[in-house]
Amino acid sequence: MERFYITTAIDYVNGAPHIGHAYEKILTDVIYRHYTQRCDKTFFLTGTDEHGIKIQKTSKEQGMSEQDFCDMNAQKFKDTWKTLNVDYTKFIRTTDKEHEKVVQKIFQKLLDKGDIYKHSYTGLYCSGCEAFLSEKDLTEEGLCPDHKKKPEVVSEENYFFRLTKYKDAIIKHIKTNPDFIVPSFRANEVLNQLENIEDISVSRAKSNVSWNIPVLGDDEQGIYVWIDALSNYITALGYDPDGSSETFNTFWPADVHVIGKDILKFHSIYWIAILMALDLPLPKHILAHGWITIDQTKMSKSLGNVISPIGVLEAFNLDIPDPLRYYMASSAPCGKDGNYSDDDFKEKVNAHLANSMGNLLNRTLSMLVKYFAGDVNQEFLGKNELEQAAIDTIKAVKHHFDYFEVSEAAQKIIELVDITNKYVTDNAPWALAKDGQEEKCGIVLTNVLEVMCVITSLIYPFCPNIAKLMAEQLSFDLSIKLDDLTCKNLKAGHLIDKENIKPVFLRMDSELADKSK
Repeated sequence: MERFYITTAIDYVNGAPHIGHAYEKILTDVIYRHYTQRCDKTFFLTGTDEHGIKIQKTSKEQGMSEQDFCDMNAQKFKDTWKTLNVDYTKFIRTTDKEHEKVVQKIFQKLLDKGDIYKHSYTGLYCSGCEAFLSEKDLTEEGLCPDHKKKPEVVSEENYFFRLTKYKDAIIKHIKTNPDFIVPSFRANEVLNQLENIEDISVSRAKSNVSWNIPVLGDDEQGIYVWIDALSNYITALGYDPDGSSETFNTFWPADVHVIGKDILKFHSIYWIAILMALDLPLPKHILAHGWITIDQTKMSKSLGNVISPIGVLEAFNLDIPDPLRYYMASSAPCGKDGNYSDDDFKEKVNAHLANSMGNLLNRTLSMLVKYFAGDVNQEFLGKNELEQAAIDTIKAVKHHFDYFEVSEAAQKIIELVDITNKYVTDNAPWALAKDGQEEKCGIVLTNVLEVMCVITSLIYPFCPNIAKLMAEQLSFDLSIKLDDLTCKNLKAGHLIDKENIKPVFLRMDSELADKSK
């Protein structure tokens, strides 16, 4: 692949980021970092959604202007992603002036084309969803299923987008591209939603919602979320109906939009119809991930179980985010719900990163120093009994990432770690050294370190800080592309001294992990 473009959903800035937001951004960052190991040109977009009635109301309650309120909360998201090492290429805000200008042009283009029309409408509006709901969307009690509140009846004259015009084309696209929606079992859900689809409101009366992008030539109307928020995926690249940028021409269409399963309808139906109306290519994939529960319970402000990702790092005295990144990215099979619990977090991270992977590297390097003064001899190289397992794992990991199966890829990496640990146990290099079988001992240690180079490369997207420390101790070049990655990375000569062997990750319940002790 020459280029790769990946996006997250843009987060609504009505509150601070929680672990559900973090799950999506970490998942996306892991996919992105993997593809930087395979592609020459990559682009990772994230950002914030900053218009609408909730921003208008909450900012007023806090005695702030809407823009100041958005500025404050957008910075919270940026700061959190920086702490979690989310390495995005661009952070877009829907209050960015350039975005607003292009959104107005997009709206006007669709209006001129006849795909947007004005219409008087009475509907059920949920302020929590910032969306009009139909009767069939509600619970038996007439409540919004997500916010458990009764929507208000709203009568307005708004602009509508002819969604129904593109219904058949969307159905055909989904059916002829079975890998368009990931995981594939979500496709039927979307096809069912398409059966009774209606045209959608794409503006709100300024008298009801004043915090939005004005409709050009109509002072009474503001552009509503669907065209405003969804268009970020193209405006961020420099799309313009009057002439797009080189960046847009290089990276569009997106390789994958990473979103939560609750907004799949908007991306697989509304966004696709808008793109069709604009005569633009469609994204190659839409990855709808599951939710993260807390101790098997759905996160809820009323239950008081909303967890801050920064709070997790602070609670466990973690100075790098790698443990949380690894845990979140490997917490759920592709598209399924995952769960966070403190006990499981500590147990899984200690087992995989400290006991299995970190300890394997540490004790192998220590034996190399003890028996061979940290040198790799030429006769130790090129006889690797683990080479096939390593090559097979590289292929398997790439295959899983092809289908955005991130948790499954992590499992394959840890399986290789386990195979290598078993190899050490079975061959007992300490016993070989004691018995005077120095060459065989050296071959075993070198074989393990060769595989550790492969593991370092594969674990990098999940644990970039740990991988860099491993690479440093192995004198391994992390910039090697996965297509060029082999099990022949070590060179004959001096590799490491005792004082340069450092644990790459300490157990979270170890006294050594607490700097105050």
